[in-house]
This record gives sequence, C-alpha cells and structure tokens, in this order.
Amino acid sequence: MPPKYNFEKIKFATDPATFERAVDLYESNKISEFKEDFGNYSAVVNGGKQYKVFVLGKCYEDGSCECYMGQNNYLCKHMVAVAIHACLDGKKIKKEDKEIISGPECSERLGELSEGELVEIKKLITDALKYIKPYNGPSKTWFAYQGSLSEGCARLSVIVTKLPISKQTAGLLVDLLLRLDKKICSSVDDSDGTVGGFMEEVVNILQKFVKFDPACINSFKKLCGQSTCFGWEAPLIRILDEGIE
Repeated sequence: MPPKYNFEKIKFATDPATFERAVDLYESNKISEFKEDFGNYSAVVNGGKQYKVFVLGKCYEDGSCECYMGQNNYLCKHMVAVAIHACLDGKKIKKEDKEIISGPECSERLGELSEGELVEIKKLITDALKYIKPYNGPSKTWFAYQGSLSEGCARLSVIVTKLPISKQTAGLLVDLLLRLDKKICSSVDDSDGTVGGFMEEVVNILQKFVKFDPACINSFKKLCGQSTCFGWEAPLIRILDEGIE
C-alpha cells in the first residue's frame, strides 16, 4: 500500500539539511530490512550505527528511531530516508527533483509564458497558497502549523525562481503579493515572519525585474492606493513614482 505522502511532499515539508542527508542515505543504499505492515513502514538504517526506524504511512513525521534525535521526538534523517524509500521503492531520484531552492531568486532570463504555461503556473500558485492557511488550533499544534507555512513558501519559491522576466510575470508576482497580504491581514499567524520574509524577497526580485525589463514597472500601478499589512509595497511604489534612473 503506497503512503499518503509522496516524494514532493517530503522535499517541501522537510528542512533542507535533513532532506539532503536523507536523500544521501537513500541513494547510498543504507536502508535494509524494509517492510510494509498495514500501511506503515519499518527498516534498519545505517547512519554510522544501525538504527531501527518506523514511520506511519499517513504522516512520515510520526514514527520512531533509535538515534539521539528520534529518541528526543525530533524528525531525523533516518525517518525521512525510510519515508523516501516507501515512496520510491528503490527508484533513482532525478537530479532536478532533489535540488533544493532555499528561497525565491530572480531567473535573470527574459521571456513570457505561453497561454498554457500561464494557466499551469496560476494553478501551481493557488495549490501552494493552500498551505498558507488560517490558524485556529491549540498552542501545541503551532509548530506544525508553522511547518505548513514554510512548505507553502518553499513551493512558491520554486515557482517564482523559474519565472522568466517580463511585464506579464511581474504582474503575476504583484498579484501573488496581494493574495499573500490578504491572508496575513486576515487570520494567518505569521508571527515568526515566514510569509513576510518571503514577500520581501519577492519585492526584491521585482526590483531586479525592472532593471532587466523597464516595462515591468507598469505592473506596480495596481499597488497604488493599496493598504497593506507592513508596507512591503513601498519600494515598488517609489520606483513607480520616481521612474528609472
């Protein structure tokens, strides 16, 4: 029985350092005695020592490991490696699938999306935004909630980094910022600044867009008269007011 999660989920929901170490364990054939039992998984992982590992099929973060981190109720690389094995069953991981993008970056590549590509990107953005959701739970689930925000921003970072530079994609990013702002202004608990930090990085990318394609500045007009949560739009409005030197 396949797990409820997939490799993509593991990649975006796990911190980069743990994910990379887990991938290394998986690719180095450090997992043995792998078993599936009623939708859950167990194995022995050689991480310097032999550790018995168990993960649930519905949530790979729930399980156990004999290592120091596992004994202290932290998600360890051994548990993640077993979860990866449960998803891939020994299949090779493509290089591009395991690459980590820690935050959004400017592609420095001019171009526009085709109509089909634009539709697909908008869908991906909407799907990623579902992880940036309101929080009404008890304090004990707050850290899991913050993990959801981080996963949403990680998924968005990949999308933003792959965008070519044009007035079209600048408009797409402005719309994304406004959607995120609306979430923060309502009931998203961004007290650790995960979403706000991501938004500031996107604003920096838009400023770089203008240097590559001055027409991108026209996309900032939508921000005029907007009332935002923390004034993230100020640098873009300033560019719009002052023009390009």
